Amino acid sequence: MKRFLSILFVLGASLGWSVNALATPVVIKGEVLEVKEVDSYSYLLLKTANGDIWTAVGKAPVKKGAMVTVEDAEQMDNFESKALKKTFPKIFFGSLAKPKLSASEEAAQVASAHAAAPKTAFVGDVKVAKATGPDAQTVAEMVTRSAQLKDKTVLVRAKVVKFTPAIMGKNWVHLRDGTGSATDNSNDLIATTQEVYKVGDVVLLKGILRKDKDFGSGYMYQVLIEEARLQK
Repeated sequence: MKRFLSILFVLGASLGWSVNALATPVVIKGEVLEVKEVDSYSYLLLKTANGDIWTAVGKAPVKKGAMVTVEDAEQMDNFESKALKKTFPKIFFGSLAKPKLSASEEAAQVASAHAAAPKTAFVGDVKVAKATGPDAQTVAEMVTRSAQLKDKTVLVRAKVVKFTPAIMGKNWVHLRDGTGSATDNSNDLIATTQEVYKVGDVVLLKGILRKDKDFGSGYMYQVLIEEARLQK
C-alpha cells in the first residue's frame, strides 16, 4: 500500500491532484455507510466522530454497517477515480486494520480452520534428498532432535503434502521427505509461512524450529518451523 501511495502521489502531482504534503498518516475509525468496489480497491464512506469521511483500502469484503479502522491513512485532495467516474474533494488512502483476537479466539480460529481443511492430499511414496549445509536437517531429525534444535535456524528439503492458508495471519504447510515413521509422527512436519506453495511441490525451506508451541485450547505442536522462507 505504501508503494502504491508513493506512485499515486507522484502521478497525482503530474495530473493536478492536490496532496496534503504537511499531513502525517492518521488512523480513521468509523461505521461503513457506503462501499464502492473497483478492480483492486474498496472505497469506503465512514461515519466518524469528525463527520463522514471517504477512505480507500486494498479490496476487502467489507459490508455496510461494519465498524472498521483504516491505518496509515494519508490525505489526497481532488482525487479523480476514473473507474468510479467520481472526483473526491478529500479522501484518505490507507490499509484496513485486521481485528485483534484474544488468545482464546485465535486458538478457536486455528482449531476451526484445521478441522475444516482437507486431510493430507498427497499420499504417494515420498523420497526427497536431504538439503546440504550446516543448518540442513531431515524431517525425522527435526522431530527426534527438537530439544537440541529448539529456537535454531533449520533448513529442510521436503515435499508439500498439505497446505492450509490464512489462519492467524499465516499459511500452514505439512512437509514430508520420506524419513521418519507414521507410528511416532516423525514423518510429518508443520511449517508456518507467508508464502504460498502447492501440494506436491518440492521446496527448500529455512526457518526457526520451535518446540512445544502452544496456541491454547489444547492446540500444541511438539515441533513447528516458524517464519519459513523458500530458498533457491
